[in-house]
Amino acid sequence: MREDPDLRGESGDAGEARDKAKLPISRREFVSVSAAAGAAFYLAACGGSSSSNTTTALSKEPVTINNLFMQQAGYSPQDLAGMTKAFEKQYSNITVKNTLVPYDALHDKIVASAPAGTYDVLLGDCIWPAEFGSKGIVQDITNDVNSLDVSKIFPGAIVMAKYQDKYYGQPWILDTKYLYYNQQMCSQAGVSGSDFKTLDGMVAALKKIKQSGVQYPWIGSWAQAEAVICDYAQFLGAYDGQFLDSSGKAVFNTGGGVKALEFMKMLLDDGLANPASTSSLEDDVLKSFTEGQNAANLNWTFQLATANDPSQSKVAGQTVIAHTPAGPSGKAPGCNGGQPVMISRTANHPAEAWAFIKFISSAAVQNQYATVSLPIWAASYSDPRVIKQAGKDLVDVAKTQLPDMILRPQVPNYNACSTKLQVEIQNALLGKSSVQDALNSAADFFDSNANA
Repeated sequence: MREDPDLRGESGDAGEARDKAKLPISRREFVSVSAAAGAAFYLAACGGSSSSNTTTALSKEPVTINNLFMQQAGYSPQDLAGMTKAFEKQYSNITVKNTLVPYDALHDKIVASAPAGTYDVLLGDCIWPAEFGSKGIVQDITNDVNSLDVSKIFPGAIVMAKYQDKYYGQPWILDTKYLYYNQQMCSQAGVSGSDFKTLDGMVAALKKIKQSGVQYPWIGSWAQAEAVICDYAQFLGAYDGQFLDSSGKAVFNTGGGVKALEFMKMLLDDGLANPASTSSLEDDVLKSFTEGQNAANLNWTFQLATANDPSQSKVAGQTVIAHTPAGPSGKAPGCNGGQPVMISRTANHPAEAWAFIKFISSAAVQNQYATVSLPIWAASYSDPRVIKQAGKDLVDVAKTQLPDMILRPQVPNYNACSTKLQVEIQNALLGKSSVQDALNSAADFFDSNANA
């Protein structure tokens, strides 16, 4: 995690130092809504969201835009500084001031600052468009986004900022969970990469690895946090399940949703998954893998570089990244972990804010900064600069996984609904209730509270 609240004045050209040695950890943990009072005031003052037009002419006078980003995950502070410097060079009358906060504080900071119009550009998360859009915290920028050639953006990326057919942001940070496995452990057990192409094949492989002497070949990030929702989402998608039906009713307590949680519980009950899974987050999973304690897991992009770094990992050179295993239907989606950039409803300079967003999310800029976060543009994955920076192994897998992602439920009261689902998944995994009863309880909560 980096502490750097003021990036202006840092050197940031694409070729300059990027802090590649220790990449930021991508965490999608639950953020509580402690700023509810501020949001209520804001809604009373502003009402709901309405379509905006930020494509008006930019000011020719000196303008300062204030932006809120985060200190960890995705692009590094140095990357953001480089993008900002390049933007200011092109738009000489616009000064950009970026404030960075930890991810865990980002949601509440956005909500609390909304009434005052403190910020112009906001970094969001793919689980927030429904809340921020329906409550008038961010602007509807559908016209602006549609002014771009969105057909060239990965489908899994463009949906991260969409709610009820409106865009409340532009995709920027693009991430999903992949399968990682230790090649040496697998070889010693007579397991090959092809065994991980399906969930059934993966289970058979994990059993062989366990028989070879690895006590717990799998570990999940299944603590009571947003992390467990992400892993569950991938299994749900693999079993052809959905969170919600077309009417918005919870259906994860039927079909593939039930099979997904039964699968997770089976891994624990059969001793294939480490019992520590139920108290682990993604960085705990990374640590276990780099210590050589497990052979396979799901995780975000950051695991690849860290696990193959000899200064941080005991299994450097043995880490393989692969497409997430397919379920019986052949589906194998990754969990959408993307983060869009948004414009505050009370932005002082919305036109300049959109110019900045358009600039930093362009292929020309993103292709220069592909070391940590991959571009949203499909054509970028054949760009030699992107392949060189990100590595061929990652690019080859990413261009098949990123178009196929499952989005967590887009509901205005997501945080409360997610927390309830986290609790019930834990209850099932720990044997405190049956899988069906746990999911029924969570589904009832969704249906009663999702739009609160």
